Amino acid sequence: MILEMKVPSPGESITEVEIAEWLVEDGDYVEKDQAIAEVDSDKATLELPAEESGTITLKAEVGDAVAVGEVVCLIDTDAKKPDGGGDAKPEEKKTAKKEEPPKKEAPKKEESKKETYASGTPSPAAKKILDEKGIEASSVSGTGRDGRITKDDAVKAVPSMGTPTGGSRGETRSKLSMLRRKVAERLVAAKNETAMLTTFNEVDMTPIFELRKQYKETFKEKHGVSLGFMSFFTKAVIRALQEYPAVNSMIDGKEMITYDFCDISIAVSGPKGLMVPVIRNAENLTFRGVEAEVKRLALRARDGEITVDEMTGGTFTISNGGVFGSMLSTPIINPPQSAILGMHNIVERPIVRDEAIAIAPVMYVALSYDHRIIDGKESVGFLVAVKEALESPEELLMDGDVKKALEL
Repeated sequence: MILEMKVPSPGESITEVEIAEWLVEDGDYVEKDQAIAEVDSDKATLELPAEESGTITLKAEVGDAVAVGEVVCLIDTDAKKPDGGGDAKPEEKKTAKKEEPPKKEAPKKEESKKETYASGTPSPAAKKILDEKGIEASSVSGTGRDGRITKDDAVKAVPSMGTPTGGSRGETRSKLSMLRRKVAERLVAAKNETAMLTTFNEVDMTPIFELRKQYKETFKEKHGVSLGFMSFFTKAVIRALQEYPAVNSMIDGKEMITYDFCDISIAVSGPKGLMVPVIRNAENLTFRGVEAEVKRLALRARDGEITVDEMTGGTFTISNGGVFGSMLSTPIINPPQSAILGMHNIVERPIVRDEAIAIAPVMYVALSYDHRIIDGKESVGFLVAVKEALESPEELLMDGDVKKALEL
């Protein structure tokens, strides 16, 4: 029996996928549920498992865009598994190539260059150029009659700062994955279709540094996850979203939708590019809950196991460019959301504290927002609320009880 394997639907609104890689070869014997291919959708990379055991015949090539429901391979379920677990490839007829007798090379004609009194002698125009640049005529090969150095020879002999001189100038061309193309389209759309502005502020991270220094070992021993910065930022963002609900909104045609829950998208870098998994109802999570969910989603993104459902939705995004060393940036809104918070690296900087100069770990933060529904007052107020919560975490994020908040 010949089984037609069709592309399953990876999720709503996805109509086609791209064959990223075949994990088997044409004619191989495959087992049921064995991963036979990796396919890219515009949201994630997914594995395609064999529906039955048998010999496979590929019907699409790497890089092909195939519609959902289209046949990508055939499986002959009547084929028997080869002994020793080898591939059930049909025997190839070995055809011995007739050895052709070596061709006798025609004797090379010795090229002789006729030397004359003009060989290596520059023309008047060429001599002027060589003299001006201090180049010896003997170092230039002439292409004129009887080896005479022409003006063109002299010009080419003059080194130029803009002329490549022996370095590598190769280039490679590769096709963008469907995921990367979709990300590009969405980023351009976000720039073109929103009235995007960015506001900035700085955060003194000293209080969070002190809390982590005091409790991070105990926290990790009890909960099995590290007490990182992301839980503090997520908690601060949730507090600010509840105070400024317009930032937790999006435009749908002529209507504005405001959410009473906080689904926080976390931008992480995966092997296939930028992934933005979502922490659902983050407002209900504790510090331990946020850290555990961030770790789970980051590992799944890194291992290429993240699903479309885990990246669908989200009402607000947090992007941490600081892990790559970014000091300051203007993050692009993740549509259809209306705002995104950019975190950056933490650097020891001079600040004024108690009317004196002090050195403190400082992070610059940026909020990009859609000015169509978020006014300047709300955007600035939101970022100030985030700053206040991060600089007073014990009071504003932990209700004055650190051990209770950290479940210690």
